[in-house]
Amino acid sequence: MAAAIGAATPAGITAPHRLGTSDVGRITARFADVIASDHRHGGRRSIEDQAVAFADEALALQESGSASQRVRQHLYGCAAAFMSSAMWAAIDGRRFDAAARHHVRAASLASMSGDQAIQFRIWSHAGSLYRHMRRPADALAANDVARRLSITRRDPMFASLGHARHAAIHGLTGDHNAVRHAIGRAQEALSRADANVSRPMWLTAHYDHAELESLSLAAFLALGRYEDAEACAHRSLALLRPHMQRSRAITTARLARAQLGQGDLEPAVTTATGIPASLAEHPRVAGMLDRFGADLFGGAADSTAARTWQDYSSDLRRTEA
Repeated sequence: MAAAIGAATPAGITAPHRLGTSDVGRITARFADVIASDHRHGGRRSIEDQAVAFADEALALQESGSASQRVRQHLYGCAAAFMSSAMWAAIDGRRFDAAARHHVRAASLASMSGDQAIQFRIWSHAGSLYRHMRRPADALAANDVARRLSITRRDPMFASLGHARHAAIHGLTGDHNAVRHAIGRAQEALSRADANVSRPMWLTAHYDHAELESLSLAAFLALGRYEDAEACAHRSLALLRPHMQRSRAITTARLARAQLGQGDLEPAVTTATGIPASLAEHPRVAGMLDRFGADLFGGAADSTAARTWQDYSSDLRRTEA
């Protein structure tokens, strides 16, 4: 009788909610929407803000009831995943200060989650952040944090992405041998990756042979190896999944620069002007096209290709206005 009285909940007081895997599942399901928005648009502040809001929601859920350690770690992992997407949206949108702030929070949450996959994503993103900021020493150090995680020894796909991003960073250092070595290791690791292994959505939705070629393209462009860069660009475009339109625009802009670097003015302008206006507005694509135009006018201001580019740029600015 005493035990029954002790176990009873007093009238008017609600028993605390017990968090379970279904609660984690509801939060995790929203991650697919963030990934899809990134592939469709990329870099938009709205994607960044949405990801931050979902991270806050995952953390608020922690306070709403009791839970096992496993469930709490999963919720921290969800919050870290959303913050890593906010970080990537800020990088993609060239909002580097915001990306750095998101990285601090994402790394802390990932540590509490114990999830090595999301830790890899966050530190790999940090390497990309510093690469875009043209800070190769910091980029290599951050990417090395990702590459040293044990998950890269368990799953060759993680190892491959780490090597591919290292190659792109080494392009900034001008180290041709390091670039070739990293690309070779990335290709070898990807060839060993079992396609039937279950992996996080953010990895399977993004990394494949097309992305490996794209990162190789970035490395060779930075080295000024334009013929190699053009070959990578064509392979990447041929392999890209149809829905990855933002990635296609970025690769196309890089292809135009590779052609321009070889003196192929007309083909380069034809390639660059083939990017749809809606994608040419993307911050990274716009920056690449601005550089393309500067290089074109710097080396061939009186050419027919330069006049064609000037007309295209004027039309594009009117469309954006």
